[in-house]
Amino acid sequence: MADPYSILGVPRTASEKDIKSAYRALAKELHPDRNAEKPNAAERFAEVTRAYDLLSDKDKRARFDRGEIDADGNPTGPFGFGGGQGGGFAGAQRGYRHDGFEGFGGGSSEGIDLGDIFEGLFGGRGGMGGGAGAGARRRPAPRGANVTYSLKVPFNEAARREPQRVTLADGKTIDLKLPPGLVDGQQVRLGGKGEQGPGGFGDAIVTIEIMPSPYFERDGDNILLEVPISLNEAIEGAKVRIPTVEGPVMMTVAPGSTSGKTLRLKGRGFTRKNGERGDQLVTLMVDVPTEDPELKARLEGWRDSRDLRARFAV
Repeated sequence: MADPYSILGVPRTASEKDIKSAYRALAKELHPDRNAEKPNAAERFAEVTRAYDLLSDKDKRARFDRGEIDADGNPTGPFGFGGGQGGGFAGAQRGYRHDGFEGFGGGSSEGIDLGDIFEGLFGGRGGMGGGAGAGARRRPAPRGANVTYSLKVPFNEAARREPQRVTLADGKTIDLKLPPGLVDGQQVRLGGKGEQGPGGFGDAIVTIEIMPSPYFERDGDNILLEVPISLNEAIEGAKVRIPTVEGPVMMTVAPGSTSGKTLRLKGRGFTRKNGERGDQLVTLMVDVPTEDPELKARLEGWRDSRDLRARFAV
């Protein structure tokens, strides 16, 4: 990943507020739900999210500024070598730690055995008589490679954070808990569910794709829905049955409702990172029939005397 400050377009002296503001602006601009026609939007959105995850964490940001970790969160290590391949911390910066699984970070790259280096220089590990050779620190054996998975989650189940069944490469299955604040393209890391290596198992990294809904749209943590109502329902008022991600509910339409009026159903949206839920915003759309002789007969001779376009001053 490129420099996270450059990705967010902020200087290294940027405050937490400046970083959060820059991320929100970019996330709103690049969110895949609003850029379906741009194939690179999801990748760019993920890059911005990883950069924000690193810089919004005080400890990680400080370590990055000191050069202890790279832009992907991998330890720079001795002699400038990173912490691994096959995922390393890169997926974890944007992902979510799945409860109940051990292991974090590490990849499939081979470690550097400083003992081998000194053996080549001094003719054996004991050749220095317990001096520099004895004091050389041996890096841990490398863990196995990470394994990546793609998981498609229905819109309604993503909003409800319904556990998803994942089948791993070894044939075993687990029930994956969806994290709060879930967004399309987010990665979830399952510690120790990757390939086996000399130093233990790597991780499984699951990329989540939230499938589109035939009638819902997502706006941040809120869910948008347009509901058609008849002319008599708009004039007289009515109770109409509408869908929500939790199932159908009855909603009251007040008498005299007009197209564009928005009603709010509290707590029917996506779950935020703090555990609270967004809302469902229902926009009424009055549907007037194009050919209805009875309606025309009833309205014959009636005219609305209001000047509905007076504010245009034309």
